[in-house]
Amino acid sequence: EGMTPPKTILFPPEKICMVWQQSQSAGAGLFNVGNTCFLNAVLQCLTYTPPLANYLLSREHSQACHQQGFCMMCIMEAHVNKVLHSPVRAILPLAVLKVFRRIGEHFQPGREEDAHDFLSCTVNAMQRACLSASNDLDLSSQSTTIVYQIFGGFLRSRVTCFSCKTISDSYEAFLDVPLDIKAASSLTAALEDFVAPEHLDGDNCFKCNKCEKNVAASKRFTVHCAPKVLTVCLKRFDSFTGGKISKVVEYPEYLDLRPYMSQADGEPLHYSLYAVLVHSGVSCQRGHYFCYTKASNGLWYQMDDESVELRCIDTALKQQAYLLFYAR
Repeated sequence: EGMTPPKTILFPPEKICMVWQQSQSAGAGLFNVGNTCFLNAVLQCLTYTPPLANYLLSREHSQACHQQGFCMMCIMEAHVNKVLHSPVRAILPLAVLKVFRRIGEHFQPGREEDAHDFLSCTVNAMQRACLSASNDLDLSSQSTTIVYQIFGGFLRSRVTCFSCKTISDSYEAFLDVPLDIKAASSLTAALEDFVAPEHLDGDNCFKCNKCEKNVAASKRFTVHCAPKVLTVCLKRFDSFTGGKISKVVEYPEYLDLRPYMSQADGEPLHYSLYAVLVHSGVSCQRGHYFCYTKASNGLWYQMDDESVELRCIDTALKQQAYLLFYAR
């Protein structure tokens, strides 16, 4: 509603399966080759993303891929199959390490990178791989890849002019939702702050096309199209100082996204937590990343580089979470 429908569907949505096709305990851990804990933690969260894993385990992508050279989907397919089918305790994520600089040009081998940045670059590289055979597609069609249909959604920004009451809507694609936690003690409080109307006034006025002048207005973001997998980044790091907000932010195992939607009065929109990426340490330059993931057998595991240990859900829910992964 309000958005241009896609001209082309690149991946049939009915082929995306949200429940695991096979049940097994957790796969292999990942060796750290020097400050690569951020990479290991992100890869494990992606490996246990059910709709992505189902697709990659089917090897459908590589069978049809004609891309020359670097293809992030082929690399992730090989990685996920290796992790989940490995007979050994831990493996080296060599396929990903080899293309580290192709995923993000600014990444430096041996340097601790930001896990959220690495996740964004990896998912974007997967998206580019899905679009490689399709040139000149409209934006709506680009959002019909398997990657965008899993992780992608749309936000609506609605500005209401206080003078003439005209409503201006714009839409923005997203692959994750970064949430401010300075004033929030829980995920739901941070989401409420995210969708709270913002007053535009003074230097921050709105140029109303109907009034033909700068006016006071309200601006409100809502989730317009909900993703199948909701990735949330709790903004713990100060972009100027690199300092960290270390406080506890509570997050639930089950989340209803409906109150934060453009259509807030429909059926509940239930999500279930399946991965938690944790940062321990005092700043983004120093510290350690690890994660908790829910395997296809329904059990939770702590994944800390090569170590994979069974844990209870209560432990997974009491972490200093940096990234949260919820599936519909």
